[in-house]
Amino acid sequence: MTNPTLSVAVFDLGGVLIDWDPRHLYRKLFREDEAAMEEFLSRVCTPEWNRKQDAGRSFAEGCAILAAEFPDKADLIYAWYRRFDETLRGPVKESINILANLLERNIALYSITNWNRETFAASRKRFPFLDWFSGIVVSGEEKVAKPDPRIYRILMDRYSLDPAGAVFVDDSPENVEAAEKLGFTGIVFSSPEDLRRRLKSLNLL
Repeated sequence: MTNPTLSVAVFDLGGVLIDWDPRHLYRKLFREDEAAMEEFLSRVCTPEWNRKQDAGRSFAEGCAILAAEFPDKADLIYAWYRRFDETLRGPVKESINILANLLERNIALYSITNWNRETFAASRKRFPFLDWFSGIVVSGEEKVAKPDPRIYRILMDRYSLDPAGAVFVDDSPENVEAAEKLGFTGIVFSSPEDLRRRLKSLNLL
């Protein structure tokens, strides 16, 4: 029987349900030169730079700023946006199976995702399982990203969601910690197998 105190599951997308990693693209562009690729991703197209697009800055602006700083890397910088689809390997099938199991048990599904508005709109049609969610809060549309508590409150207010009745799943410990501070039951995603075990322990599966 489903735990009566937990009837909602809130999921991150990239890294949990969708295999997103810029390395999927940049390994092609750097021809498997891992060291050069990692230097580029740590020095040029950094997570901090990408997070500004996730928080609402357009890729046109973000790429232009970076290309002015690193003109010799302009083509590689613009590839992040122009070839974004190649950063998405596809759905994490075992995680999608878990999502389907939750849906079968009438667990309400929601998502909070750090994702640029432009690339999310272009990518959504590729993943039909996104239609299973009763609501998706996209950071790029709201102009605020996890772990800022405001984005969690947007979900809570928009869908009248009580965090005491919800589990929050994310591959970022920082994002999970922020959710727990607001009253969610948090799970740091490490693998579909571990996620299934954790959800069973909560009587959600």
